[in-house]
Amino acid sequence: MDRSHLRILFVGKDNGLGMLLGRALGEKFLLRSQEISLANLVQEILAWPDILLVDLRETKVQLDDERLRFLEEVSRIAAHPPIVVLTDEDHDGITLQAIERGAIDSVKHPPNIPELRLILQRAHRFYRAEQELRELRNAENRNGKLHDLIGTSPAMQELFNLARRIAPADVNVLITGETGTGKELMARAIHRSGARSSGVMVAFSCANLPETLVEDELFGHERGAFTGAHMCRQGRLESANHGSLFLDEVGDLPIGLQPKLLRVLQERKFERLGSNRSIDIDVRLISATNHDLAELVKQGKFREDLYYRLNVVELHLPSLRDRRDDISLLAYHFLRKYAQVFQRNLPRLSAAALTTLERYNWPGNVRQLENVVQRAVVLSEGHTLETHHLPPSIEGSGPQAAGERDGWQKAEPASYEDQLRKFKRDLLLRTLQENGWKKSESARALGIARGYLHRLINQLEIREQHEGAIDRQMGDVLGTVM
Repeated sequence: MDRSHLRILFVGKDNGLGMLLGRALGEKFLLRSQEISLANLVQEILAWPDILLVDLRETKVQLDDERLRFLEEVSRIAAHPPIVVLTDEDHDGITLQAIERGAIDSVKHPPNIPELRLILQRAHRFYRAEQELRELRNAENRNGKLHDLIGTSPAMQELFNLARRIAPADVNVLITGETGTGKELMARAIHRSGARSSGVMVAFSCANLPETLVEDELFGHERGAFTGAHMCRQGRLESANHGSLFLDEVGDLPIGLQPKLLRVLQERKFERLGSNRSIDIDVRLISATNHDLAELVKQGKFREDLYYRLNVVELHLPSLRDRRDDISLLAYHFLRKYAQVFQRNLPRLSAAALTTLERYNWPGNVRQLENVVQRAVVLSEGHTLETHHLPPSIEGSGPQAAGERDGWQKAEPASYEDQLRKFKRDLLLRTLQENGWKKSESARALGIARGYLHRLINQLEIREQHEGAIDRQMGDVLGTVM
């Protein structure tokens, strides 16, 4: 078949109109007609058309209308083609109903044929762009990313694979992990990868808030519900309708509110404060905590039935010290990010700075690493981020001191390469100081070319330690070493 044609499936009861539209659209459009019947159309919808053109003339704005139900069902099919609807001239209500049920555009009857061609072509281009974006995201995910989450370590790759599998399933998810590991980023990745990605994700933290405030934030209130309630207010649950609600620090949810949240999950409805009218809700709940909820259940601080409702699938984010392979990847990601934000030309981390970052235990996890790199970018002057740009608590003052400090790994014996590097660095420092930091004289004393000396100074990260005179204190130290 010639793929220069745009294939249109006209779905409706008026086959005669379908034939007329097919002739009027011209040779670049291939139109077929089919009566509405979802059972018979599913395979054809996925296999043949580029666009669905659905006839909604004389349709009533009713939830049980056959053609509106048809749109709803088609929009639930994964990778369905874009839907354009044909409506009566004076029936804007049907257009709104159709768009709510998945239509991408509409055209009035009788259609202006040039306008119809443009609408169909635009719908197809939009659909192709969405497909390409999904393919790019999938390729990006395979290369160590899940939306804004980054990690190539085995632990993170296993987590990404699990998240991709459960995201489209629309089940409740419990995300666990230490503070700063990226639990909200994981929640947003699940939302964006799921069937509710076109809806909103509303986030709310339950941490250290009084019960009355949490209840009002989640459920909202009617006017006059309490002193100061001067107007009706939607809660987070209602705002997240048809989308996702992210409850952070759910382990801190007051025990008095836990039965109310359980009822929402069971019955899919709730009442605002001060009201006895139930509001239907369609929300996916994603929760996160840095507490051990199973232990809180044993202590009687968290309802067991609510715990099982929240924990349909659990995703545990490992701490940064348990995924050290990702530290350099994350450090460079944040380096590029903040170099762009602060307009700094910082293409690299020095070897010493990177080693320092990789050896630190990161009690604050990825969030702490991001803050450290952001600070270093702000303080940097040159083209390389050095160890002295890092906070003193992270920079350290050598292997022994570092090993004694909280948050550091125990220093391991220096390798042959480390000892050789230290010998070269000490020799160059002493020679430079003995010759007043004059590069030509120092090169002659060492028996090497001046250009090679410059390369060694850069490789060994030697900075000038004098202001018009030799730093006698450093010279004395090096003299005792040599």
